[in-house]
Amino acid sequence: MSWRRPLLIMAAILGLAAAARAQSDLDVPLPPGLLEDERNTIDIFRRMSKSVVFVTNKQLRRDIFTRNEFEVPAGSGSGFIWDADGHVVTNFHVVADGSSFTVTLADKKEYDAELIGVEPFKDLAVLKIQAPRNMIAALKFVEPGDSDGLIVGQKVVAIGNPFGLDQTLTTGVISALGREIKSMRNTTIHDVIQTDASINPGNSGGPLLDSGGRLIGVNTAIFSTSGASAGIGFAVPVSVVKRVVPQLIARGRVTRAGIGIVPFSDDVGRRFGGLPIQDVPPRGGAARAGLKGATMDRYGRVQLGDVILAVDGKKITTFDDLYLALEDHKPGDSVRVRYRRGERELEANVVLQAIE
Repeated sequence: MSWRRPLLIMAAILGLAAAARAQSDLDVPLPPGLLEDERNTIDIFRRMSKSVVFVTNKQLRRDIFTRNEFEVPAGSGSGFIWDADGHVVTNFHVVADGSSFTVTLADKKEYDAELIGVEPFKDLAVLKIQAPRNMIAALKFVEPGDSDGLIVGQKVVAIGNPFGLDQTLTTGVISALGREIKSMRNTTIHDVIQTDASINPGNSGGPLLDSGGRLIGVNTAIFSTSGASAGIGFAVPVSVVKRVVPQLIARGRVTRAGIGIVPFSDDVGRRFGGLPIQDVPPRGGAARAGLKGATMDRYGRVQLGDVILAVDGKKITTFDDLYLALEDHKPGDSVRVRYRRGERELEANVVLQAIE
């Protein structure tokens, strides 16, 4: 099979040539007569495309006959360099269920990556490139901007790897603000940015940039019946990213505030007009406030406990409602919980606790 070696060498040469050509494209002088907006778009791409990476998710498989384990590519997406330590931000759904990961840089160099932490409730994850320190120090990372002052109609730029086509640029505007989408954990991500910049499969995890090249969101989903871009894409706002990513880097997880209960499923809750408590772990906030979970009588029948109706005046009917009501709180805060016990409605102050 000696013919394979020349083909492999030729493929390597072509790959290097393509990388060199792509790199040289960034240095080509601009032609005369370009509009100011065109110059701005080109400038953003030339400065920020080196910060965008291609993430490959691999999963373990076991041969049913030999029982041998092997890895197979199970998904891919985009990501971007977050800091000088080589941390890469991407979507949780890009890395979900992966056993190992690789990151391909703009120059086509590929490196293994370690999964540092995930936040499924916000569809965010952080990897770290396993490469020599001097190489990591040379990487260009994205500058976080501000998503609180965004306006509809503002220009945006998306860079990613749609359908595996690396370093693809699309432009558009902010189509709407304050949208809501569901995470893989079926909780609501709110204040999401809607854009008409084309976002296709493989763009997930890539940056959404403003006209200054600053990060304003992480591209995470599209609304489409075909699976391809239909002009409705969504990005997690950078305000969320700036809150979540440092926690993932420091601890591998996000510390959230909770009232200290185990609720029944939403299906059960809908029958009772609130969120029934299944269990109240001891020494938690709810336990200290006197809330009670379900019990079982001597005949093995479940007796309903307290049913949460509202938190700080916000109506609660599902776990998602409770999650959103507590999202802006931190452990140690106190909230007013209204609940039903039998035929009576009661209220209690509950001190929030840290939960994973």
